Amino acid sequence: MGNSPLVSNSAPGSTGPTPAYRERLFVPLRWWVQGVMFVATLWLALIVAVPGEWAWATTAAILALLSLAFIAYGSATIEVADGHLRAGHARIEAAYLGLAEALDGEATRRAAGVDADARAFLVLRPYVKRAVKVQISDPADPAPYWLLSTRHPEGLASALAALTAGNRD
Repeated sequence: MGNSPLVSNSAPGSTGPTPAYRERLFVPLRWWVQGVMFVATLWLALIVAVPGEWAWATTAAILALLSLAFIAYGSATIEVADGHLRAGHARIEAAYLGLAEALDGEATRRAAGVDADARAFLVLRPYVKRAVKVQISDPADPAPYWLLSTRHPEGLASALAALTAGNRD
C-alpha cells in the first residue's frame, strides 16, 4: 500500500470491503540514511577505543534499537473503514465526526502551534507537513477536534466527508 491512499470500497477477489482510505505514516528515507550515518560514525569512534568485538556488538545493538524506534514511530496508520476513523491507536465512530478540513503546510503549522487547542487529539509527524482537522461532535469527548498528519489531505477529507454523509443517510 505504501504512502498512497486507498479510495475504493471493495477489491476484486477480497473477502470483505477494503478501507475507503488508509495511509501509514512511514518514517522518510532520509531519516534512515541519517540514522545509518550516525551509527557508522559511532562505530568509527568505538573501533579505535574498545576491542573490535565490543565495537561491533555495540554498533549492532544501537542499529537494532534505532530500526525498532523508526519502525514503531512510522507505524501510525490513518484509516477510514467500517464506519470508523482510526488514527494511531484511537478510533471514533462516524456518528461523532463533524467537518473534515484539509490543511496545507502553513495551516497545519498554525493548527499545531499558535491556534492549537490543548484538548485536541493529535497524530502528528514532523516529516509530514500537511494535515486534516476533523471536528468532533461527541459531547462526552473532551477533544474538540482531531488533527491528523497526512500526505494526502484532500483524499482523507473526501473519505471522511463520504463517511459522514453515508452515516446521515
